[in-house]
Amino acid sequence: MSALKLLHFSDAHIDIANYGRHDPQTGLPVRVLDFLKSLDEIVDTAIREKVDLVLFTGDAYKDRNPAPTFQREWGRRIMRLSKARIPTLLLVGNHDLSPSLGRAHAMEEYNTLEIPYVRVLAKPEFLGPADLWALPLQVIAVPWVARSQMLAFGNVSSTESAEIYAHLESLLGEQVKGFLDQADAALPIVLMAHASVQGAIYGGERSVMLGADLVLSGSLVKDKRWDYVALGHIHKAQDVNQNFKPPVVYPGSIERVDFGEARDDKFFVTVNLEKNATTYQWRKLEHTRAFFDLRVPLTSPDDVMKTLLAKLPPQAKMKDAIVRLTIDYPRELEPFLDEATLRAAAADTFEFHLVKRPQAEARIRIPEDQRVGELSAYQLLDLYWKSAHVDESEAGALNNLAKAVIEDNLVED
Repeated sequence: MSALKLLHFSDAHIDIANYGRHDPQTGLPVRVLDFLKSLDEIVDTAIREKVDLVLFTGDAYKDRNPAPTFQREWGRRIMRLSKARIPTLLLVGNHDLSPSLGRAHAMEEYNTLEIPYVRVLAKPEFLGPADLWALPLQVIAVPWVARSQMLAFGNVSSTESAEIYAHLESLLGEQVKGFLDQADAALPIVLMAHASVQGAIYGGERSVMLGADLVLSGSLVKDKRWDYVALGHIHKAQDVNQNFKPPVVYPGSIERVDFGEARDDKFFVTVNLEKNATTYQWRKLEHTRAFFDLRVPLTSPDDVMKTLLAKLPPQAKMKDAIVRLTIDYPRELEPFLDEATLRAAAADTFEFHLVKRPQAEARIRIPEDQRVGELSAYQLLDLYWKSAHVDESEAGALNNLAKAVIEDNLVED
């Protein structure tokens, strides 16, 4: 039996437009076009390389109520796969699903309209060749399960989220093992799941996650009977079972969602699926928008602007990028910050965020064995100069000035 070629991608989130402006030609947010560009690259690869099956492991949108315009753009890409007769499995993720029992999920129409070569997986199920366009493989699907579904599915009486999730994870684990036990050992077996896995490393997606996490055990996903484990939900690309069998792969999100993913490259995965001999390749998405998250602590007034400008990336790298510069500094350095010069230096960025964080003044500490009323004005001034980190020479001059002011007032009285 020859190997099957699969393409695995996840977490498209095509309508997350956290930054930037609208494109005058399409009317779409430019950041949405960034996500669609990555999606086009994935679809083009699937068609050009004539893959046998596309696996999408959840989260097409930012929530289950996408605007019709975004549904149209996602649909255009899925229909390209359908018209090219490339079988495609769409797993429902947490962002695609309504928290209310019985409401349609965001990809419902593909099953309702019976789109050729497209199947939506909205419940835990086992798929054999008869369900997979006669392809010689088996797929076990574990989509995201909402809290309301958990209560109905697991007959759980507890109202504690932790207990509900723990119970559901146990039930799902048992169901998946049951599916695995009935699988044909002669055919490759793939697990598709939208969930966290014990031992996985999170990226910046915490800012976009909805609700608590569904966590699958490491022992379940690393069962050697799997030939490939296709995961979604975590945005950081990784193989949770690196250098061992089976591959347990999160391809990650298809574009950077926020600054938490600034340093993460973005990928999809092509898989050569073969019984007990599966291999895969990371395919880096080449046209993602660069993010730079920079932080500069300032402690001295010397060369403040030179220090800040030197921290910015070269103009060629900064062009069309999304840049955040965070400055931590004592309040007394505020006059040395030239915001106009910084913004001019970043004029070619797609978006520039300047975050100024003046340090709060330290509270004056009074010795434990003393009270404020017991201290002289000069002693209180000494404590203040120290808390404000004033140089001793300057503090001396200020004390002399304060003494002159105080004494003048006493003479006048």
